[in-house]
Amino acid sequence: MSEFIGIEDHGPVRAITIRRLEKKNAIIGPMYDAMREALVSADAEGSGIGAVLFSGSAGVFTAGNDLADFLAMAGGPFSESPPLRFIRQLARTRTPMVAAVDGIAVGIGTTLTLHCDLVYASPSARFRMPFVELGLVPEAASSYLLPRRVGHLRATEMLILSEAYDADTAVGLGLANAVIPADMLAEHALAQARRLAALPRGAVAATRRLIRGDQAAVEAALEAEAVAFDAQLRSEEAQGALRAFFARGAAKAKTDTAA
Repeated sequence: MSEFIGIEDHGPVRAITIRRLEKKNAIIGPMYDAMREALVSADAEGSGIGAVLFSGSAGVFTAGNDLADFLAMAGGPFSESPPLRFIRQLARTRTPMVAAVDGIAVGIGTTLTLHCDLVYASPSARFRMPFVELGLVPEAASSYLLPRRVGHLRATEMLILSEAYDADTAVGLGLANAVIPADMLAEHALAQARRLAALPRGAVAATRRLIRGDQAAVEAALEAEAVAFDAQLRSEEAQGALRAFFARGAAKAKTDTAA
């Protein structure tokens, strides 16, 4: 269990809260493991869990993968890395999932929501997938799911040009259900998760499978992305882009300190 992931059961709803605020809720390996284990146990027969709710802490959903953690991962087998194991479980989870997005949702913070059954966002929510900017490729089957939701042209803007979009745009594109005031977001998302959990479980599961469509195609896309991601992560192109990212961060920190 990671100290940066809160897991609390509200009756039949399991709440998973990302809470590494000093790093804008950026996710490291143990956090991925904790979230994956929470999903696995929610799916277990007799768990009593009828819905899972993802949220961030203190006005931040997540800044995505901790890039320093990713750089360290480049020397090992990405196929068994904590991020990929979590992503695989995210795609396979049978329990309905809800996301409450407040503030930034970068990388996995956005692609995670593509696997959720309901998504609610505050007015300050900002979604962005800057994989290509970092010399990487999309993950979590986003290259398969997003074009089917918003069309190839808009998906290209989001996945290749890394264009951000706000909560209203997410609702307009069908990527979120509603914009909810920040002070009401957690309560509203939990209430909706409770509604899901209170419905007949077999009927929910069967309808969810029908809505989601070809599970094998989603998993195949996820694995194809993983192979490409691994190759890019090891490339000089990505290594250079990541080093440049850290250099910009260090320069900004120095400027802020001087100010």
